Amino acid sequence: KSQWIFGGDGWAYDIGFGGVDHVLASGKDINVMVFDTEVYSNTGGQASKATNIGAVAQFAAAGKDVKKKDLSGIAMKYGYVYVAQVSMGADMSQCLKAIAEAEAYDGPSLVIAYAPCINHGIKGGLTIAQKVEKEAVQAGYWHLFRFNPAAPAGTNPFTLDSKAPTGDYKEFMMREVRYNSLMRANPERANVLFDKAVANSKKRYEDLIGLVEYYKKEYCGE
Repeated sequence: KSQWIFGGDGWAYDIGFGGVDHVLASGKDINVMVFDTEVYSNTGGQASKATNIGAVAQFAAAGKDVKKKDLSGIAMKYGYVYVAQVSMGADMSQCLKAIAEAEAYDGPSLVIAYAPCINHGIKGGLTIAQKVEKEAVQAGYWHLFRFNPAAPAGTNPFTLDSKAPTGDYKEFMMREVRYNSLMRANPERANVLFDKAVANSKKRYEDLIGLVEYYKKEYCGE
C-alpha cells in the first residue's frame, strides 16, 4: 500500500509537529506532504513557525522578528528520512522526481512544497501562483533540494536543485501585502526585518552548498 499524509505548515511545523516527528522517526514506509503557506491559512491567518521574518500576520502585526523553523533540516538529521523541498512552478520535473523518489523510498518521507496563499495578498492574485512559485526560487526566497538515503553507494544523497539566486529578494517580498503592509505602516522596522530576511536567505543557501560538500565527503570519500 502507498500511504500519504497531507497537511499544511500550521499542522506540520506547529500543532501537529509532535505527531509528524513521531511518524518520521518510526522508520515506517509512509510519506508526508506539507503544503507550506507560511501561515495558518484555514483559521484566519495567524503566524506559524513557518512564517518568515518580516511577514505580517495575526499575532505578528508588527512583522515576525524571528526566522522560520527548519523542518527539512530537522528531518534530515535522522539520516533515514527522505526529505525534499519543491516548488512546482519553479521546476515541475524536480517536483515530480521528488514525489516519485519519496514514493519509491522504503521508509519515511517528507516533501515540503511552497504554496502561495490568499493570505499572502499577492499582487495579481492566485491565478499567477505558479509564476510566484518560480519567482520565489529565482529570488532565493525558497530553495529546491532532495535528500535520498537510498542513493546508490558512492553517490551523494543530497542534491541541491536550485541555482544561486538571480532575482531581487526584497522586490519579490514587496509584491505581497503580508510584507508591503509593514513597509507602509513602519518603514524603519520593515527595513531592519527585511535586511535580516535577506541575510538569512543568503546564509541558508550557503548552508545548503555546505551540505552538498559534507555529504560528498561522507558518502563519496571526496
